[in-house]
Amino acid sequence: MHFLLLFASSSALSALIGALAFLPQTVAQDRTTEEGEAQISDPNVECTPYTYPPVAQAQNQFPPTWTVATILPNDSAAQNRYNSIQSQIPNISPKGTQPQSLSGDFGGFSYPSNDPDCWWTFSHCVTPKTAGIPDDIVTVPEPGTLGYGFDDGPYCGHNGFYDFLQSQNQTATMFYIGSNIMNVPLEAQRGLADGHEICVHTWSHRYMTALTNEEAFAELYYTMQLMELVIGVTPTCWRPPYGDVDDRIRAIADAMGLRTIIWQYDSSDWLGNATVTDGNYQALVDAAASGTFDDVGTIFLTHELSNFTMSEAIKWYSNLTSVFKHLVPVGVALNITKPYVEDGYTLPTFAQCKY
Repeated sequence: MHFLLLFASSSALSALIGALAFLPQTVAQDRTTEEGEAQISDPNVECTPYTYPPVAQAQNQFPPTWTVATILPNDSAAQNRYNSIQSQIPNISPKGTQPQSLSGDFGGFSYPSNDPDCWWTFSHCVTPKTAGIPDDIVTVPEPGTLGYGFDDGPYCGHNGFYDFLQSQNQTATMFYIGSNIMNVPLEAQRGLADGHEICVHTWSHRYMTALTNEEAFAELYYTMQLMELVIGVTPTCWRPPYGDVDDRIRAIADAMGLRTIIWQYDSSDWLGNATVTDGNYQALVDAAASGTFDDVGTIFLTHELSNFTMSEAIKWYSNLTSVFKHLVPVGVALNITKPYVEDGYTLPTFAQCKY
């Protein structure tokens, strides 16, 4: 179906509001339900902090937001789950040295040029070299199809953007960060209510290969637990922040029932530079128009990160639909009709969902 938590400048905010001026505006400010929160049309109101009792009551069951997750003391369920998968984790050391490696600074780290760990950040390797680990998903099999999705949500002021997607009968794959869900749980609930596919994007958005085995596990585990508490579903897909993954991290994710989704094309919208982002969108449009995806579809990296990234998605939407036959969530393009652990939630097949 056809964005780290930042507050954009007033000019970017005005641009987004202008782009959405045609949408119905309401003044309802019910901060207690998903339906009420979804009716808030002023992003400033939507981004005002609120308390959601189920999250507030369970806060001590989760790591502090925006800190590297670790298994909490006395959390026997998490410890038992971690113990159950340890034998499946390859003997690969974390990359670099914390804390600098947590933000992608791997300076001084010596790594073999033959890339023994299939480290995406080093070589863009997507086919694991360790037996038994599934390949990363970087394309979609359906011709002329874009696996449509957005990283780093839920963004506190995303109602206007989600309203736009809804007006186009368009759903996408939303890669949600646990810390964001903790801060804006009703916005997270809207993702499922609108029919989007929900996937994990870790707890604190750090470079995963820099983490210890237990930290990497906790980043995924607590995000999945919070999703089940807040949204009501436990996803079976994830995307590593910055694409930073190797066979050790892949194995941990796979043992937790998560498919690893990367991308083939990158908008670089997170930079906030319109010249760069527009150029990358145009390059994707040009590739599609030239027939590049006539046999196999692709995945494009974009973000629900800021007013800028969302307004860029709106601006380029018609261009994408003009060159791609179908814009669908990645799970739909893969014909994954059961996207969550829980029963009762389904995605349409690709044949049912040709937008």
